[in-house]
Amino acid sequence: MGRLTQDEFDLGGRVALVTGGSRGIGRAVALALARHGASVAVASRKLESCESVAAEIEKAGGTASAHACHVGDPAAIASAFGEIDARYGRLDILVNNAATNPYYGPALEMDLAAWQKTVDVNIRGYFWCAIEAARRMARQGKGAIVNVASVNAFRPMDGQACYSMTKAAIVNMTQGLAKEWGRLGIRVNTLAPGIVETRFAAAIHQDDRLRSALERQVPLGRIAQPEEMAGAVVYLVSDAASYTTGSCLTVDGGWLA
Repeated sequence: MGRLTQDEFDLGGRVALVTGGSRGIGRAVALALARHGASVAVASRKLESCESVAAEIEKAGGTASAHACHVGDPAAIASAFGEIDARYGRLDILVNNAATNPYYGPALEMDLAAWQKTVDVNIRGYFWCAIEAARRMARQGKGAIVNVASVNAFRPMDGQACYSMTKAAIVNMTQGLAKEWGRLGIRVNTLAPGIVETRFAAAIHQDDRLRSALERQVPLGRIAQPEEMAGAVVYLVSDAASYTTGSCLTVDGGWLA
C-alpha cells in the first residue's frame, strides 16, 4: 500500500497541450489540468481567445501559455509544437480537442469543400498532433494522449453523417496508436462526450424543440456542461489511469445505455 498522502491525480511538473482550448470543452479541460498542477499550453485558431484562458489560469496561480494553431494546417501544428519546445522543453499530455462541423444537414446536399474541411481537421489534424506529441513523449518514455470524439461515433445523429464518420475514425485511431505506442510508455485514450452545451453544438441546444426531444432521450434528463467533461480527461491523463490505454470513456448522461 502506498502513502496515504499520495495524490494519483497530481499533474505537477507536467506540461499539457489542449487544442481547441479557448472555449467549451477545451477551456474547461485546460482549467482543470491547471488546477491539478499541469502547465498548460492553450491552442486554437484565435490567439486572443487562447490568451484569455491562459491569463485566467495564471491569475489563479497556475502556469499557462497561448498558441495560435489551426489543426487543419500541418504547418501550423509544427509551429505550435516548436513554440512549446522552446518554452517548456517537454510535453507530457496532449488533449486533441479542436474539431469542426461546418455542415449540418442531408449528406446528399453536402459539398466537397465542407467534407474536406471536416476530414482535414477532425482526422488529419488529430493524427498529426498525436504524432508530434508522441515524438516528444517517446524521448521521455512516458506520456498520455486523450482524443476527444463523440457519442456520434457510435450512434450518428441525423444530419451529421460526415462529422460522425470522423469521430468514429478517432476511436479507431486511438486503438491503433495505443497498440503501437504502449511499448513507448505512451497511453492513448478516447473521451466520447454526449451533447454538451457549447457554442460548437449551438445548432442543437438552442433549438428548443430539438433540445427537449434530445433531453428526453438522456437518462439524466439534461444536456451536459463543459466542466462535466474535464474530470474524465484529468483521470485519463493522470497516474490513476496508469493501466488504461486504448479505451473509450463515454460521458453522455446515459445516452448510449
